[in-house]
Amino acid sequence: MNYHWNWGIFFEPNPMGTGTYLDMLLSGLVLTLKTAVLAWIIALVFGSIVGVMRTLPSKAAGWFGFCWVEFFRNMPLLVQLFLWYFVLPELLPKSTGTWLKQLPNAPFWTAAIGIGFFMSARVAIQLQAGIGSLPRGQKMAATALGLTTFQGYRYILLPMAFRIILPPLTSEFLNTIKNTAVAITIGLLELTGQARSMQEFSFQVFEAFTAATLLYLLVNAVVVTAMRFLERWVAIPGYITGK
Repeated sequence: MNYHWNWGIFFEPNPMGTGTYLDMLLSGLVLTLKTAVLAWIIALVFGSIVGVMRTLPSKAAGWFGFCWVEFFRNMPLLVQLFLWYFVLPELLPKSTGTWLKQLPNAPFWTAAIGIGFFMSARVAIQLQAGIGSLPRGQKMAATALGLTTFQGYRYILLPMAFRIILPPLTSEFLNTIKNTAVAITIGLLELTGQARSMQEFSFQVFEAFTAATLLYLLVNAVVVTAMRFLERWVAIPGYITGK
């Protein structure tokens, strides 16, 4: 293969005038982390609400939770981002649609919200399974103590369920970080987007994507290590990570 390797390319100025190619990749990494963190917050909030609704005796709540999960889980993430970014502004009133199109950092907000909703369906399923794994007596004890349904979930069921599902939630957070790469299709220059820009400017495709791969691995290794410590700290005896 007639390919000219140049690992020093990272320290050469990039054509954007924003520093070196390494600076360009690091700015993409920062944007990846910002998008992933905001998307994960959205996923946790909406996923928790929907997950609880799927465990309530109310048929309306269960039906809403079912529709939410099936809609966001069964549609490809790429299609969802296209719908939010390109289709939604055209369906709304003209003034609102124009405002959305002119919104500063529109790709960032669209990616964070779109990925957040997509991952919320997975969080909801995990939480539903965590609540379902708890002994029935805990809910009965909450009722016997005179706690309302909200108080029972707030003080008894949810703290236990979240500790139980912490390991699978770690995997979902890693998936959220990786899913940010799809946002390149709507113009978000996160890590993958910056690696592609570097490749197009310098024609050093292997160096660009090797660096991006290493940065993804580094971030994921940090997340996994941190979550292992958290899992041990909140572990419940007799449940998954508990001793």
